[in-house]
Amino acid sequence: MEQANVNTKVTMGDLFRNKVIQTLLLSTFFLQIGIWVRNYSILLFVVEKTNEDPVAVSLISVAEFAPIFLFSFIGGTFADRWRPKLTMVWCDLLSAVSIFVVLLALFYGGWKVIFFATLASSILSQFSQPAGMKLFKLHVKEELIQMGMSIYQTIFALFMIIGPVLGTFVYQQYGINAAIAIMGVAFFLSAGILFFLPADYELEKNADDTTLVQEMKAGFKYVWQSRALTLLGGCFAAAGLALGLTQPLAVFIVTEQLGLPKEQLQWLMAAFGIGMILGGGLTVGFAKKIPPQILLAIGMGVSALGFMVMGLSDMFWLTMAAQFMSGLFQPCVHIGINTMILKNTEAAFIGRVNGILNPIFMGCMVITMTSSGWLKKTFSLVAMYETTALIFVIGILFLVPLFKGRSVLEKGQEV
Repeated sequence: MEQANVNTKVTMGDLFRNKVIQTLLLSTFFLQIGIWVRNYSILLFVVEKTNEDPVAVSLISVAEFAPIFLFSFIGGTFADRWRPKLTMVWCDLLSAVSIFVVLLALFYGGWKVIFFATLASSILSQFSQPAGMKLFKLHVKEELIQMGMSIYQTIFALFMIIGPVLGTFVYQQYGINAAIAIMGVAFFLSAGILFFLPADYELEKNADDTTLVQEMKAGFKYVWQSRALTLLGGCFAAAGLALGLTQPLAVFIVTEQLGLPKEQLQWLMAAFGIGMILGGGLTVGFAKKIPPQILLAIGMGVSALGFMVMGLSDMFWLTMAAQFMSGLFQPCVHIGINTMILKNTEAAFIGRVNGILNPIFMGCMVITMTSSGWLKKTFSLVAMYETTALIFVIGILFLVPLFKGRSVLEKGQEV
């Protein structure tokens, strides 16, 4: 009864008055500065040092993405065992320390240690990210979660546009040493901000009642027994397969389909990024009124339509419009996914659920990414993009059984 009352009074002011949301958003802002300066300055540094050696460049991606497979579930399990505030603070502090170790090594000429900067912070983020989700679950009201995720996603969208520019500018103007120093300071600032989070004493009990292996097994059992989470896993798999199939092929849309120089790809990427920023802002306004499963389905439906149009279009303006629309509705996908996880998962299992679902998405994406080049030679570019659209539609079908239901936890909380 009380909950219905609260829902009618939810405003943007309520969202920004929440101390946890304020703190996490500010921390995320500094983290994104550190991450994007890291990504682009290290990429440009390695390209310069190795004379554009493709193997060396590809190792950066390995250092960035391999930890998702190797540490995501382990990190999620530990995030469930440890106190989330302390976990996030320590992860950011250790990231900063590792960055300054790399800086010290660079002064003594060991440039190859630069890969360690990406690897270390990527591993630590597998522990920190699920801890942040757990804090949302513990300290943010149910009716504020989706709006909070909208703002959170808008920050990521903003940095997709300004991040590459920022990282490139810092490296070109000040060099790798200054870039690494900026990374370290950004991680330290994030850690300092996280000290303002509420104490997480709630999780001190039951931390050592079970072994790590028992908790891992319990995590798989929890996901398997939850209809909402297993269906979301199927949706994750479809989205990963779809995105991986065409991600390496965007340049061919420009050169083959549109008959333009490859440099024109930057405008399509810019259209997508601008759409994401606008979409993140717009989603904040209506996120609280739409169930997350519907929000996710809308985002995937528009993505399917966008890929279908891109595969068939031979006009630059139409392809650009499709990219913009896909970007505009992309926040619906991320917000819908995160909100569904939070609303259908108990606080004690947030880390493990993240650790199971994220590798499903990444694994499926890597499978189709590695085969997309061969598939393009065998089939046409149009067929590849239309297949991507079809896979997105299949992903939506996994969500259909959830359309009329509320979250499992909401039903369980009714008295």
